[in-house]
Amino acid sequence: MSQFKKNLESLPGIDGIERLELFEDNIPQPTTIIENKPGKAGSVAVYNFLKSEYGQLNYESAKIGLELFAEHVISAAENPGAHPNIDFLFDVIENDRVLTINVITK
Repeated sequence: MSQFKKNLESLPGIDGIERLELFEDNIPQPTTIIENKPGKAGSVAVYNFLKSEYGQLNYESAKIGLELFAEHVISAAENPGAHPNIDFLFDVIENDRVLTINVITK
């Protein structure tokens, strides 16, 4: 079992989540949306955990997010665009961004 899958097992369930919307201050539309669908559910679980534990996405919580994505971080660094939700965490860290995470339930 990969470390990422093992990490996912320790995170809260996401069955009732439709999507996550991330907002920056003073911007009315979401900066990004992560839908709870196959191929994105792991990202929803990680970002949902970051919201529940840290209240927002910022430098510190993004670093924790990268730890949770485990082996996928290396692939994302080597292949920009292949893992957009990891790329987003890189950007939050590099540009010291702060975002609100809204959970939209089903």
